[in-house]
Amino acid sequence: METIQFLINLFLHLDEYLAQIIADYGLWTYAILFFVIFMETGFVVTPFLPGDSLLFAAGTFAALDSGLNIIVLLVLLMVAAILGDTVNYWIGHYLGDRAYNIKWIKKEYLDKTHAFFEKHGGKTIFLARFVPIVRTFAPFVAGIGRMSYGFFFRWNIIGGITWVVLFTLAGYFFGNIPFMKQNFEFVIIAIILLSVIPIGVEWWKARREKKESSA
Repeated sequence: METIQFLINLFLHLDEYLAQIIADYGLWTYAILFFVIFMETGFVVTPFLPGDSLLFAAGTFAALDSGLNIIVLLVLLMVAAILGDTVNYWIGHYLGDRAYNIKWIKKEYLDKTHAFFEKHGGKTIFLARFVPIVRTFAPFVAGIGRMSYGFFFRWNIIGGITWVVLFTLAGYFFGNIPFMKQNFEFVIIAIILLSVIPIGVEWWKARREKKESSA
């Protein structure tokens, strides 16, 4: 319960936490941001880490006199995102179907990601970048399914660059608007809600189809 409360507090007050990290660690903040984005995309056991919201917050601080350079930030985070998916793919490739027997990997998330693949095909690697949890599991499932690495890597690069640029620059250009700064926690909630809409839509469609087939 305490962990859940901490994560909720972290997401809602991400700007305060990041401001403290910048004040305490200076240029090492780049390494911390790199590590978090790499972990969020690179390992199926860390889908709870901030992704979209962290990119937005980082862009917001880069627009201030915080010591973060937007160009350096973009390049580092794009590398982290692409490298994270690459590592995740090869872990899935190595484990293969054995992954379904690992207790600490939620089969529910694997099944949801498989359904996402069936719906969107190879574009899933790109689209999954914008969907929490699915973003973490998509490269892993692609590896399990032995997706062609060349095909995967192409969509990995396109998706990683687009995701980082879109959310980081959104924070850079809009995060310091007075309304945004005064209501930062609501902005983060909005980002999270917008990110999970695709999951909600897919769940609703699947439920409707199940009812129709049962009827």
